[in-house]
Amino acid sequence: MARSVSYITPSQLISLNRTKSVAIVDVRDEERSYDAHIAGSHHYASDSFEEKMPELLQAVEGKDTLVFHCALSKVRGPSCARMFADYLSEMKDDARINKVMILERGFNGWHSSGRPVCRCTDIPCKGEIE
Repeated sequence: MARSVSYITPSQLISLNRTKSVAIVDVRDEERSYDAHIAGSHHYASDSFEEKMPELLQAVEGKDTLVFHCALSKVRGPSCARMFADYLSEMKDDARINKVMILERGFNGWHSSGRPVCRCTDIPCKGEIE
């Protein structure tokens, strides 16, 4: 049975992230390196996303909600979120991930609304959304 994918606003993400049970997954490609990113996000570029899904699953161990985004969350973010939701549905193990979500308006919407961004080069980013 396929898992559903839903959308989340930046305000909802900030509130939800306070629980520390959320992982943010940035699937932008090279633009992450020069366009900043959401603090604490994991980077899994869309062009190699499918082959890295097992790695992502290990990286988000202990989280129950994943929020995907790209620049606008119109193509890459939603397609990777759906691909990962399907991957979870096919797994025999219970990954304990209850929600797969997409950030409305993506990184560009997040940044243009004045939300905090990080410009570190750490992978994964060790920053936190405040």
